[in-house]
Amino acid sequence: MNNTDQKKSSRFIGEAALLVMTIIWGATFVIVKEAINDISSMLFVATRFGIAGLILLAVLYFKKQKTMLDEVRAGLFLGLLLFLGFFTQTIGLKYTSATKSGFLTGTLVVMVPLFQTIIEKKFPSKGAQLGTVLVFFGIIFLSSSANSLQYFFSEIGTNFGIGEQLTLACAVFFALHVVYIDIYTAKFNFWILLTTQIITVSILSLLTSFLLAGLSIEPIRINFSSYLIFGIIYTSIFATLITMGLQTRFQKVVSPTKAGIIYSFEPIFAALFAFFLLSEKITNFSLLGCGLIFLGLLSAEIMDYFFERKNGS
Repeated sequence: MNNTDQKKSSRFIGEAALLVMTIIWGATFVIVKEAINDISSMLFVATRFGIAGLILLAVLYFKKQKTMLDEVRAGLFLGLLLFLGFFTQTIGLKYTSATKSGFLTGTLVVMVPLFQTIIEKKFPSKGAQLGTVLVFFGIIFLSSSANSLQYFFSEIGTNFGIGEQLTLACAVFFALHVVYIDIYTAKFNFWILLTTQIITVSILSLLTSFLLAGLSIEPIRINFSSYLIFGIIYTSIFATLITMGLQTRFQKVVSPTKAGIIYSFEPIFAALFAFFLLSEKITNFSLLGCGLIFLGLLSAEIMDYFFERKNGS
């Protein structure tokens, strides 16, 4: 296998790993929705990331992994972006509808190629550009709670207040996290980046939970139920430790724009899990949105393959 074939193979393995990640994320929608009935939201985030962080600290101890200051700084910055994304999304959802939250969070698929161009000075491939457009329209249809685009745009366009602004900010932070993951994983140690950013999210979330309680925005509460324990275990091990590990390990072989397209599959899997586990209805517009998102990824893959063959790479 020559070097070009190895790069293609690594890229496809990386894309498959990120797709597995979105499946795991999709299931968290149902699990977290039930779990936060027994715990305040930011305390839940602090707990899931805290458990994952403790496991990683144990791994680093037994690996006797040496730590460099630049690696820790990079991990702290990634953790800050990730925390700000979770924080603004969680608080924003308290002041906006699920429809608006889903759509505004999904706009990160458009922000990623923009930030990639500005920060990394890299232009997304033609396939990724087409895929981004299709996925964006897919998110519009998938986010619609009714079979009417007029109703959807009316709902999105009215009362663009603090909730909508915070949710749009969350998309910015998540998009920046995707781009900087691409930058830092090419330079620094995987284990240090992974551990530092997860612990950063946990500590900041814990501090924020006390801050929100002090401001009477969200009181600290916890009721240990069997479902809460299951939710913490699932999100700590699968939706945090494994998914963050996959992202930190494999996104470096996938372009940020292509990664953003793959991450857009999360609401599809979330809708499927909600349909089968919570009996939530999937509208015709949602089905169309799923189809457009799938078509976006497929077209990006086909066009990139075609242009690579044409250019002989």
